[in-house]
Amino acid sequence: MKHTETHDESPPNEVKIGLISISDRASKGIYQDEGIPALQTWLIKAIHNPCTFHERLIADESEIITEMIIELVDDMGCDLVLTTGGTGPSRRDVTPEATLEAGTREMPGFGEQMRQISLKFVPTAILSRQVAVLREIEGHAALVVNLPGQPKAIAETLEGLKDETGKSIVPGIFAAIPYCIDLIGGPYIEANEAVIKAFRPKSALKK
Repeated sequence: MKHTETHDESPPNEVKIGLISISDRASKGIYQDEGIPALQTWLIKAIHNPCTFHERLIADESEIITEMIIELVDDMGCDLVLTTGGTGPSRRDVTPEATLEAGTREMPGFGEQMRQISLKFVPTAILSRQVAVLREIEGHAALVVNLPGQPKAIAETLEGLKDETGKSIVPGIFAAIPYCIDLIGGPYIEANEAVIKAFRPKSALKK
């Protein structure tokens, strides 16, 4: 069961996910956004839970990015917010700073792992400035992660690298996301192991 932007009563174990694509040109309709469709397609394959997606396409404006993250967590109740775009070194790439502004605590391991994955493909991965944060308010918390802008890189970052037999070589960042959501009081996310195996210590597994 997957659906988009709803205010109906939530089904059991529903995951609310905010998807933000950050692009000046796509937000003006100069070209079609590919970030949100790529994110949603991958997440639908990877998550067994019912999901509600809240989608936003916005320009590279720091204040707007920060406000949108806050809105998705505080008002829409998202458990996970994923952004795509705006993480390079150009002057208009302000997503990391805007994300840090919205967060209450930084989660540096996500950015470190994303760059390690991307370095397997391109040396320019060191130019990427993706960050991840927690946003914690009274009674609710969410994980916010910056992802690359290209659909292929989005999937590689989330899923990691596998050999020809399908065995994981470098874990994708999504492997750690369900347990992170557990720890901040969110829903128990069940991943599709054919796509990615979520890691939890044995004490955290549901029987």
